[in-house]
Amino acid sequence: MVPSAPELAASAWVLMDADSGKILVEHNADKELPPASLTKMMTAYIVEREIDAGNISGDDEATISENAWRTGGSRMFLNPGSKVSIDNLLRGVVIQSGNDASVALAEHIAGSEDAFADLMNQQAARMKLEHTHFMNPTGLPHEEHYSSAHDLAVIAQHIIKDYPDHYEVYSEKYFTWNDIRQPNRNRLLWRDPNVDGLKTGHTEAAGYCLVASAKKDGTRLVAVVMGTDSDEARAQETQKLLSYGFRFFETQRLYESGAVLNTPRIWGGEKDELRLGVADDVYLTVPRGRSDELSAQLDIRETIEAPVSAGDRLGTLKIVLDGEVLDERPLVALESIDEGGFFKRIWDSVLQFVNGFFD
Repeated sequence: MVPSAPELAASAWVLMDADSGKILVEHNADKELPPASLTKMMTAYIVEREIDAGNISGDDEATISENAWRTGGSRMFLNPGSKVSIDNLLRGVVIQSGNDASVALAEHIAGSEDAFADLMNQQAARMKLEHTHFMNPTGLPHEEHYSSAHDLAVIAQHIIKDYPDHYEVYSEKYFTWNDIRQPNRNRLLWRDPNVDGLKTGHTEAAGYCLVASAKKDGTRLVAVVMGTDSDEARAQETQKLLSYGFRFFETQRLYESGAVLNTPRIWGGEKDELRLGVADDVYLTVPRGRSDELSAQLDIRETIEAPVSAGDRLGTLKIVLDGEVLDERPLVALESIDEGGFFKRIWDSVLQFVNGFFD
């Protein structure tokens, strides 16, 4: 039994399971709203992507321009002309929500804020964010700068899954720069030991917003709350979502990437059997206590003939609960099998004919 989700004092909200991507709760999930400093999740994501790609290093130093120094709003309190490491600027963005740090990183990576915003929008397209458009790396107001609760949850999911080595910074409670110690504005880092990220935002147009992630008993949730009326309200409303999700849902990893799920006959190949499985881990979020009731259906191509390449789709895995298909995944070849020799192919043709006759 799962009760109705809580109603929140906010403009829009989403609760997502970070592993399966399943949306557990939503309200105005696709409404295009000003994201304020939640924008900086994408800014940070691109920085992390550039580091992992080897294009920059966390130890590299960026020169702080006057443009970055003059950027208004929340600040890391950078000095113009100084050199600051990428790692420290990233902390300035994530922990202190520094607009100056965001601009400094944008200029270092792309040369200008406009060019960096173009990178942000390209990345948004790769993530298939249909209700997001960026005009700057900070989230400062612009009529063409918007996102949605669902899209922001997807960005958070990518931060968590794509670059886990960088995720720890989102849980840091304080960062000191220029002798100024600033706290992370995410109040839930102090209140809930399961919460370990991600980002707050606030402007007059956006209201008070929060994207938070928490992990408990192997389940990781992402909650997005937009448009509350105070710092305290965004924390309380987000906590409601997380508490509801952990109380009534659980996530299970049903199958590992590369696990063999079936070994059907392959005709005319060097081998007689082909290993089939899934290309990626299969996670599923279900009402708590019902994971044992799940069943799997394998729909496999009736006749499989060589050659087959690893990764070829040869069927479908369906996960079923109470007769309803909850998830479908491609069944793929886990190995490549070339054609067999001439006599092997002839013999298999004879066997196929005989089997077909008796079928």
